[in-house]
Amino acid sequence: MLQIKHLHVAINGREILKDVNLEVKAGEVHAIMGPNGTGKSTLANIIAGREGYDILGGEVIYKGKNLLEMPPEQRSREGIFLGFQYPVEIPGVSITNFMRSAVNEHRKYHGLEPMSAGEFMRLMKQKQEVVEMTTNLANRSVNEGFSGGEKKRNEIFQMAMLEPELAILDETDSGLDIDALRVVANGVNKLRTPQNATVVITHYQRLLDYIVPDFVHILYGGKIVKSGSKELALELEEKGYAWIKNELGLTE
Repeated sequence: MLQIKHLHVAINGREILKDVNLEVKAGEVHAIMGPNGTGKSTLANIIAGREGYDILGGEVIYKGKNLLEMPPEQRSREGIFLGFQYPVEIPGVSITNFMRSAVNEHRKYHGLEPMSAGEFMRLMKQKQEVVEMTTNLANRSVNEGFSGGEKKRNEIFQMAMLEPELAILDETDSGLDIDALRVVANGVNKLRTPQNATVVITHYQRLLDYIVPDFVHILYGGKIVKSGSKELALELEEKGYAWIKNELGLTE
C-alpha cells in the first residue's frame, strides 16, 4: 500500500529525514517511536502533503502512485487520513456540516452520488457510537472549546466517517487521560480491517497496550534505525532511547 524509499527531507535548510525506508501493507498496524525532534511528525506531514518541506530525494509510493505529486486534498480523497497531534479549532462550522461536506467530496471524487440528509445522519449516528461521541458534541463547532480528549475523539470520529485506507495518527495519545485513551484506542481498533492500514506515531508504550502493532520502528536522528515486533516497544520502554543510541553506536 505505502512504500517509502530513501526519503530525504529538509526544512529551512536543515535535513530532518535522512534516508527513511518503510513499507506498509494492507491489514497492518505500524508504530513509529522516537525521541522529540527526530522526524516523526515530519514523516507524517510529508505523507499527508503539508507544505513547507523540501524533498531532497527519495520516493513515496501509495497504491502504485507517486504520492509526492499529489496535492493534499487529492491524497485525502485517495484514502489517506492524518490525525493531528494538535487538532485545530474551526469556529462557526459545525462538525455535522463539516463532515457532510468532506464525505460528499470524497464520494464525488470516486464517481458516487452525494448522500441524502437522511443517509448521512444515519451514518453519522453509527460512527458516533464507535468513539462514544454524544449528539451534543457532534452539533458543536469543530473542536471549538473541546478538551484535549474531545479533540482526539473527534479526530477518530472523522476517521470513522471517511473510512481511509491509510490512517496516520500523530501522537494521538498526547494529553489523554486513561479513560480518553481507552475510548480513542478502541475506536481505532474497531475501524481496523484487512483492507486498511494504520501508522501510529507515539513516544510511549502505553498507547501500544491498546493499539497493538504488527511492527515497531524506531526513528532516531532522521533514520529508522531498528525495526521489530511489539516486543521492541516494551524493550524501549524499559531501557530508554539511550539504549538504542549506545547499542547501535549512534552519534546523534
